[in-house]
Amino acid sequence: MKKQYWYIIVAYVIMQLTLGLGAKLLATTGLFERYGRLEIAYAGTTWTIIAFAIVLILTLFWLRSDMRSRGKANISSLVFWSIIGIFMALAAQAVAALIETNLFKIEAGSENTESLIKLIKLMPAFIFVTSVIGPILEEIIFRKIIFGSLHKHFNFLISAIISALIFAVVHMDFSHILVYTAMGLVFAYLYSKTKHIIVSIFAHVMMNTIVVVTQTLFADDLERIRQQSEQLQFIFGGFLS
Repeated sequence: MKKQYWYIIVAYVIMQLTLGLGAKLLATTGLFERYGRLEIAYAGTTWTIIAFAIVLILTLFWLRSDMRSRGKANISSLVFWSIIGIFMALAAQAVAALIETNLFKIEAGSENTESLIKLIKLMPAFIFVTSVIGPILEEIIFRKIIFGSLHKHFNFLISAIISALIFAVVHMDFSHILVYTAMGLVFAYLYSKTKHIIVSIFAHVMMNTIVVVTQTLFADDLERIRQQSEQLQFIFGGFLS
Protein backbone atom coordinates (compact mmCIF):
# COMPACT_ATOMS: atom_id res chain seq x y z
CA MET A 1 0.00 0.00 0.00
CA LYS A 2 1.29 3.47 -0.88
CA LYS A 3 2.51 5.51 2.08
CA GLN A 4 0.12 8.36 1.26
CA TYR A 5 -2.75 5.89 1.64
CA TRP A 6 -1.58 5.21 5.18
CA TYR A 7 -1.47 8.96 5.81
CA ILE A 8 -5.12 9.20 4.78
CA ILE A 9 -6.22 6.27 6.95
CA VAL A 10 -4.32 7.56 9.99
CA ALA A 11 -5.70 11.10 9.53
CA TYR A 12 -9.25 9.71 9.27
CA VAL A 13 -8.86 7.53 12.38
CA ILE A 14 -7.34 10.36 14.42
CA MET A 15 -10.17 12.66 13.35
CA GLN A 16 -12.83 10.14 14.40
CA LEU A 17 -11.17 9.48 17.75
CA THR A 18 -10.73 13.15 18.62
CA LEU A 19 -14.15 14.54 17.64
CA GLY A 20 -15.29 14.61 21.27
CA LEU A 21 -12.09 16.27 22.46
CA GLY A 22 -12.27 18.85 19.68
CA ALA A 23 -15.85 19.67 20.61
CA LYS A 24 -14.92 20.27 24.26
CA LEU A 25 -11.93 22.44 23.31
CA LEU A 26 -14.07 24.50 20.92
CA ALA A 27 -16.71 24.92 23.62
CA THR A 28 -14.10 26.46 25.95
CA THR A 29 -13.70 29.41 23.56
CA GLY A 30 -17.06 30.75 24.71
CA LEU A 31 -18.29 31.15 21.12
CA PHE A 32 -21.30 28.94 21.78
CA GLU A 33 -22.36 30.11 25.25
CA ARG A 34 -25.44 31.81 23.80
CA TYR A 35 -26.89 28.38 22.98
CA GLY A 36 -27.13 27.48 26.68
CA ARG A 37 -27.70 23.78 27.23
CA LEU A 38 -27.04 23.15 23.54
CA GLU A 39 -23.58 24.72 23.76
CA ILE A 40 -21.66 21.44 23.51
CA ALA A 41 -23.96 20.19 20.72
CA TYR A 42 -23.31 23.29 18.58
CA ALA A 43 -19.59 23.18 19.38
CA GLY A 44 -19.43 19.49 18.50
CA THR A 45 -21.29 19.89 15.23
CA THR A 46 -19.12 22.85 14.23
CA TRP A 47 -15.93 21.00 15.09
CA THR A 48 -17.07 17.94 13.11
CA ILE A 49 -17.62 20.09 10.01
CA ILE A 50 -14.18 21.69 10.41
CA ALA A 51 -12.42 18.37 11.10
CA PHE A 52 -14.00 16.58 8.14
CA ALA A 53 -13.16 19.49 5.83
CA ILE A 54 -9.51 19.49 6.96
CA VAL A 55 -9.14 15.73 6.44
CA LEU A 56 -10.77 15.99 3.00
CA ILE A 57 -8.32 18.72 1.96
CA LEU A 58 -5.37 16.66 3.23
CA THR A 59 -6.72 13.57 1.47
CA LEU A 60 -7.01 15.34 -1.88
CA PHE A 61 -3.50 16.73 -1.40
CA TRP A 62 -2.07 13.26 -0.73
CA LEU A 63 -3.94 11.87 -3.75
CA ARG A 64 -2.76 14.54 -6.19
CA SER A 65 -0.37 12.12 -7.93
CA ASP A 66 -3.17 9.56 -8.34
CA MET A 67 -5.45 12.19 -9.85
CA ARG A 68 -2.77 13.27 -12.33
CA SER A 69 -2.10 9.69 -13.44
CA ARG A 70 -5.72 8.74 -14.16
CA GLY A 71 -6.39 7.12 -17.50
CA LYS A 72 -8.91 8.27 -20.08
CA ALA A 73 -12.50 7.94 -18.99
CA ASN A 74 -15.53 6.92 -21.03
CA ILE A 75 -17.80 9.77 -19.92
CA SER A 76 -21.05 8.16 -21.07
CA SER A 77 -20.19 4.95 -19.19
CA LEU A 78 -19.32 6.88 -16.03
CA VAL A 79 -22.57 8.85 -16.18
CA PHE A 80 -24.58 5.66 -16.78
CA TRP A 81 -23.07 3.76 -13.85
CA SER A 82 -23.19 6.80 -11.59
CA ILE A 83 -26.95 7.10 -12.10
CA ILE A 84 -27.62 3.36 -12.01
CA GLY A 85 -25.46 3.17 -8.92
CA ILE A 86 -27.83 5.40 -6.98
CA PHE A 87 -30.73 3.02 -7.56
CA MET A 88 -28.53 -0.01 -6.88
CA ALA A 89 -27.46 1.44 -3.52
CA LEU A 90 -31.01 2.39 -2.53
CA ALA A 91 -32.29 -1.04 -3.60
CA ALA A 92 -29.56 -2.83 -1.64
CA GLN A 93 -30.37 -0.72 1.40
CA ALA A 94 -34.10 -1.47 1.09
CA VAL A 95 -33.67 -5.22 0.56
CA ALA A 96 -31.20 -5.52 3.44
CA ALA A 97 -33.57 -3.56 5.70
CA LEU A 98 -36.46 -5.89 4.78
CA ILE A 99 -34.33 -8.93 5.59
CA GLU A 100 -33.38 -7.41 8.93
CA THR A 101 -36.95 -6.61 9.95
CA ASN A 102 -38.68 -9.73 8.60
CA LEU A 103 -36.05 -12.43 9.06
CA PHE A 104 -34.00 -11.21 12.02
CA LYS A 105 -36.81 -9.18 13.65
CA ILE A 106 -34.60 -6.11 13.98
CA GLU A 107 -36.52 -2.89 14.54
CA ALA A 108 -36.60 -0.65 11.48
CA GLY A 109 -34.78 2.66 11.66
CA SER A 110 -31.18 3.45 12.45
CA GLU A 111 -30.15 5.27 15.62
CA ASN A 112 -27.06 6.45 13.76
CA THR A 113 -29.16 8.03 11.01
CA GLU A 114 -31.59 9.53 13.52
CA SER A 115 -28.70 11.14 15.41
CA LEU A 116 -27.33 12.64 12.20
CA ILE A 117 -30.75 14.00 11.24
CA LYS A 118 -31.03 15.70 14.65
CA LEU A 119 -27.65 17.36 14.10
CA ILE A 120 -28.72 18.56 10.65
CA LYS A 121 -31.87 20.09 12.14
CA LEU A 122 -29.69 21.70 14.80
CA MET A 123 -27.21 23.05 12.25
CA PRO A 124 -28.20 22.65 8.56
CA ALA A 125 -24.57 23.11 7.42
CA PHE A 126 -23.90 19.65 8.88
CA ILE A 127 -25.53 18.19 5.77
CA PHE A 128 -22.23 18.85 3.97
CA VAL A 129 -20.63 16.26 6.26
CA THR A 130 -23.34 13.61 5.94
CA SER A 131 -24.05 14.08 2.24
CA VAL A 132 -20.81 15.30 0.67
CA ILE A 133 -17.57 15.21 2.68
CA GLY A 134 -18.35 12.00 4.57
CA PRO A 135 -19.23 9.92 1.48
CA ILE A 136 -16.19 11.22 -0.42
CA LEU A 137 -13.83 10.24 2.39
CA GLU A 138 -15.53 6.88 2.89
CA GLU A 139 -15.29 5.96 -0.78
CA ILE A 140 -11.63 6.95 -0.96
CA ILE A 141 -10.77 4.99 2.19
CA PHE A 142 -13.03 1.94 2.00
CA ARG A 143 -13.21 1.44 -1.76
CA LYS A 144 -10.14 3.03 -3.38
CA ILE A 145 -7.66 2.22 -0.60
CA ILE A 146 -8.93 -0.81 1.34
CA PHE A 147 -10.91 -2.61 -1.37
CA GLY A 148 -8.39 -1.62 -4.04
CA SER A 149 -5.46 -2.95 -1.98
CA LEU A 150 -7.26 -6.19 -1.12
CA HIS A 151 -8.32 -6.74 -4.74
CA LYS A 152 -4.67 -6.95 -5.76
CA HIS A 153 -4.35 -10.14 -3.69
CA PHE A 154 -7.87 -11.60 -3.52
CA ASN A 155 -10.83 -11.99 -5.85
CA PHE A 156 -13.61 -9.44 -6.04
CA LEU A 157 -16.03 -11.17 -3.67
CA ILE A 158 -13.56 -11.64 -0.81
CA SER A 159 -12.18 -8.11 -1.22
CA ALA A 160 -15.65 -6.59 -1.43
CA ILE A 161 -16.98 -8.46 1.61
CA ILE A 162 -13.98 -7.60 3.81
CA SER A 163 -14.03 -3.91 2.85
CA ALA A 164 -17.83 -3.77 3.20
CA LEU A 165 -17.70 -5.33 6.68
CA ILE A 166 -15.04 -2.85 7.77
CA PHE A 167 -17.23 -0.07 6.36
CA ALA A 168 -20.18 -1.43 8.36
CA VAL A 169 -18.25 -1.80 11.62
CA VAL A 170 -16.85 1.73 11.43
CA HIS A 171 -20.41 3.10 11.44
CA MET A 172 -20.86 1.55 14.93
CA ASP A 173 -24.48 0.60 14.17
CA PHE A 174 -24.15 -3.14 14.69
CA SER A 175 -27.86 -3.94 14.64
CA HIS A 176 -27.94 -2.77 11.02
CA ILE A 177 -24.62 -4.21 9.92
CA LEU A 178 -26.35 -6.05 7.05
CA VAL A 179 -27.59 -2.76 5.57
CA TYR A 180 -24.14 -1.15 5.67
CA THR A 181 -22.52 -4.30 4.29
CA ALA A 182 -24.99 -4.44 1.39
CA MET A 183 -24.30 -0.81 0.49
CA GLY A 184 -20.56 -1.41 0.78
CA LEU A 185 -20.82 -4.30 -1.69
CA VAL A 186 -22.66 -2.12 -4.19
CA PHE A 187 -20.10 0.68 -3.96
CA ALA A 188 -17.24 -1.82 -4.32
CA TYR A 189 -18.90 -3.24 -7.44
CA LEU A 190 -19.29 0.22 -8.96
CA TYR A 191 -15.64 1.04 -8.35
CA SER A 192 -14.47 -2.34 -9.67
CA LYS A 193 -16.73 -2.12 -12.73
CA THR A 194 -15.72 1.38 -13.81
CA LYS A 195 -12.21 1.67 -12.30
CA HIS A 196 -13.12 5.25 -11.36
CA ILE A 197 -13.80 6.16 -7.73
CA ILE A 198 -15.89 9.16 -8.82
CA VAL A 199 -18.71 6.74 -9.74
CA SER A 200 -19.09 5.20 -6.29
CA ILE A 201 -18.58 8.65 -4.75
CA PHE A 202 -21.44 10.10 -6.80
CA ALA A 203 -23.76 7.19 -5.99
CA HIS A 204 -22.90 7.41 -2.28
CA VAL A 205 -23.33 11.19 -2.16
CA MET A 206 -26.69 11.06 -3.90
CA MET A 207 -27.96 8.14 -1.81
CA ASN A 208 -27.08 9.91 1.43
CA THR A 209 -28.60 13.15 0.16
CA ILE A 210 -31.85 11.43 -0.77
CA VAL A 211 -32.07 9.71 2.62
CA VAL A 212 -31.25 12.89 4.55
CA VAL A 213 -33.64 15.12 2.59
CA THR A 214 -36.43 12.54 2.80
CA GLN A 215 -36.07 12.00 6.54
CA THR A 216 -35.66 15.70 7.25
CA LEU A 217 -38.47 17.14 5.14
CA PHE A 218 -40.92 14.21 5.18
CA ALA A 219 -40.34 12.76 8.65
CA ASP A 220 -44.01 12.99 9.66
CA ASP A 221 -45.22 11.36 6.43
CA LEU A 222 -42.69 8.53 6.80
CA GLU A 223 -43.80 7.89 10.38
CA ARG A 224 -47.45 7.76 9.30
CA ILE A 225 -46.61 5.30 6.52
CA ARG A 226 -44.63 3.15 8.97
CA GLN A 227 -47.57 3.04 11.39
CA GLN A 228 -50.00 2.15 8.60
CA SER A 229 -47.65 -0.60 7.43
CA GLU A 230 -47.50 -2.06 10.94
CA GLN A 231 -51.30 -1.99 11.16
CA LEU A 232 -51.61 -3.84 7.84
CA GLN A 233 -49.09 -6.44 8.98
CA PHE A 234 -51.12 -6.94 12.17
CA ILE A 235 -54.39 -7.30 10.23
CA PHE A 236 -53.04 -9.72 7.61
CA GLY A 237 -51.07 -11.55 10.26
CA GLY A 238 -54.33 -12.16 12.11
CA PHE A 239 -56.01 -13.56 8.98
CA LEU A 240 -53.10 -15.84 8.18
CA SER A 241 -52.48 -17.13 11.70
